[in-house]
Amino acid sequence: MRVVVTDAEVTLADVLSLRLAIDEPLADGTELVLRHRTTGVERGVRLGTPGRRAREASLAVSLAPLELTAGRWDAYLRHGDKRDRLRSVDPGFSLDHLDAYALCRRTLAYRSYRTRNGYLALKISDAEPVAEVRAVWFREGRFEVMGLLAYTGLEDDDSRHEAVLTLDRRQTSSRVSATATVQGVRFHAAVSLVDVLAADPGTAAGSGTWEPALEVEGVPTPLRLGARLDDVDGKRRRLHYPSAKVDGVPIRPCYTADDELRIEVGG
Repeated sequence: MRVVVTDAEVTLADVLSLRLAIDEPLADGTELVLRHRTTGVERGVRLGTPGRRAREASLAVSLAPLELTAGRWDAYLRHGDKRDRLRSVDPGFSLDHLDAYALCRRTLAYRSYRTRNGYLALKISDAEPVAEVRAVWFREGRFEVMGLLAYTGLEDDDSRHEAVLTLDRRQTSSRVSATATVQGVRFHAAVSLVDVLAADPGTAAGSGTWEPALEVEGVPTPLRLGARLDDVDGKRRRLHYPSAKVDGVPIRPCYTADDELRIEVGG
């Protein structure tokens, strides 16, 4: 039997919605099996079967009751002793959908996607409130950043929230801060690069790594700045911003292995 996923999406209610192209009805007792790629743990859901021959079938599987953990889960169809990895032709990426999904407060974020070899899989991540970076640049002697507040539960409306952008250098407990603008869930912030250089006089030219965060009215903890609501993994290797020089000192934004934003000064 030929089964191919033509449309896959995790809805705002954390339901895996699938549309399948099939050449015959799914056999009674067929299960959708999700297998954790690292641990091998499996979760199975018995599927209903269409009562007649059809070219398409639609499935909806609620993910929360399956108690899936963070990581990548590959999808299979299993019937009896036979299992087949589930092929997919849907790229499974929509930035608009990811933005809408991130507006709700969550503890886990589920995303369906197509693997490089053309199979359906799920990526599950811990979902703590973050400031999702959409643009970074240097201009007029300032570091500027804009983006989206994710998983905070704030409304995407015109309401304004008081906010502060902070840059911290843990090694010396130095801090630079500046007022930020937050409207609904959209933020924009800028900080003087001269202030960054002057904030750590004990170190030559303020050199070191600075960690930005956003403190927002109505959000109980500071929000780390990062970039995860896209399809680019490993930004530290793949995404490089141009550097600026202030008083001869190079300054550049970069990402950690966990896709969190950092500001590197000197070196």
